[in-house]
Amino acid sequence: MSDKSVNKDTATRQESFSELLGQLAKSSAVVVRDEIQLVIQRIREKVKAARSGLLLILTGAAIGFAAFICLCAALIIGLTSYMSPVIAALVTGVAFAFVGVVIAFIGYRQIKVGKEGK
Repeated sequence: MSDKSVNKDTATRQESFSELLGQLAKSSAVVVRDEIQLVIQRIREKVKAARSGLLLILTGAAIGFAAFICLCAALIIGLTSYMSPVIAALVTGVAFAFVGVVIAFIGYRQIKVGKEGK
C-alpha cells in the first residue's frame, strides 16, 4: 500500500467520524426538542384537568351557598312562629356570624401555630 492510499483511508474515516458526530448532534437536538414538546403537552393536560376540577368546585360551592341561603330563610320563617320576623332574622344572622367568627379564629390559630412550628 502506498502512503496516498493510507492518507485517503484516514481522511475518509475522519470525514465519516465527523459526519457521525454531526448526525448525533442533529438526532440529540431532535430528541431534546421532542422531550420538551412532550413535557409541555403533559403540563397543558394537567392544567386543563385542574381547570375543569376548579370549575366543578366553584359550581358546587355556588350551589351549596344557594342551599345555605335557603336553609337560613327556612330557619327565619320557622322562628317567626315564636317571634317577629325582624327578630328572627337578627337571631339567625347573629348566630351564623358567631359561628363564622369562631371558625375563622380557629383557622387563624392553626396558621399561627403552623408558623411557630417551622
